[in-house]
Amino acid sequence: MVKLSVIVPFFNVQTYAPDTLRSLRANAREDFEFILVDDCSTDGTPGVLERAAGELPGAVLVRHEKNGGLATARNSGLDAARGQYIAFLDGDDWLAPGYYPQLLSAIESLDVDFVRTDHVQCTGRTRTIHRVPTGRRGVVLRPREAILPADRSTSVDYPYAWAGIYHRRLLDDGLLHFRHGLRTAEDRPWIWRLHREARSFAVAGLLGVFYRRGVASSLTQIGDVRQLDFIRAFDQVIDETSRDPDADRLLPKAVRTYCAIISHHLGSIERFEPAVARTLRSMSAAAMKRMPQDLLKDALNSMDDDRAARLRRVRRRPVAAEAAA
Repeated sequence: MVKLSVIVPFFNVQTYAPDTLRSLRANAREDFEFILVDDCSTDGTPGVLERAAGELPGAVLVRHEKNGGLATARNSGLDAARGQYIAFLDGDDWLAPGYYPQLLSAIESLDVDFVRTDHVQCTGRTRTIHRVPTGRRGVVLRPREAILPADRSTSVDYPYAWAGIYHRRLLDDGLLHFRHGLRTAEDRPWIWRLHREARSFAVAGLLGVFYRRGVASSLTQIGDVRQLDFIRAFDQVIDETSRDPDADRLLPKAVRTYCAIISHHLGSIERFEPAVARTLRSMSAAAMKRMPQDLLKDALNSMDDDRAARLRRVRRRPVAAEAAA
């Protein structure tokens, strides 16, 4: 019986994949499997994974014939997973030795649907601890109640799929798959759905995931059109939350977060190619016209002057009817 399935997508990370794989070996156990998904890499990553498939205990190699993005790669891993519990790791990050056995022990002792953990962000030689924005640790909590309040950072604002472990019943209930084809912000509708529909969760005070920032090939560092998938991701959050029985309580948080992310991208618009920057402004204006207008007004009024002014300027842009739909 496989106790834990770890899903690890790789795309053009030959420089970092050996560190990732070494850390998996330091977490191996006879009842663990490591599903290594090669998302059609074009560098030396396939060769690194081929060797790992023969050397890493529990390795399962899955190859994509064409690049589908992180969401699609994770879904391929979920389709192949046999474990009672599921975890994720990205192909350029790494783990502390023995971390997964500790994480597995935490979810088994708490008997919850999922457990969230803190992580260490690594930018060059700088190490920064990032905490789950939930104060209570080691106790059973209701995921839905951790979405609010709207005016503070909460558990849905900490969307990293790799910062936790998930019971297989969530996979069987259709809650762990990502929206196919999303190339960025794929974890936003995912974390919202998890908190709306799962029954229980907990936060464990474990530090074992090392998240590598500033990688040149990372999509967060590239200002091309793929970055604009955050709009499709947040449209999904708004749509699904609007159909929730608690929509009147939860939608203000979703709209406020959407506006904050739009403002963030507009505030660093110089990193985008000129054509993409124009598209970002147009798509942002259309997105704001699709939002519930009373909630949008409240969200803008609650923001600081600079962010609110930035969004109001873009909101005034004319938008074609098909873009606003």
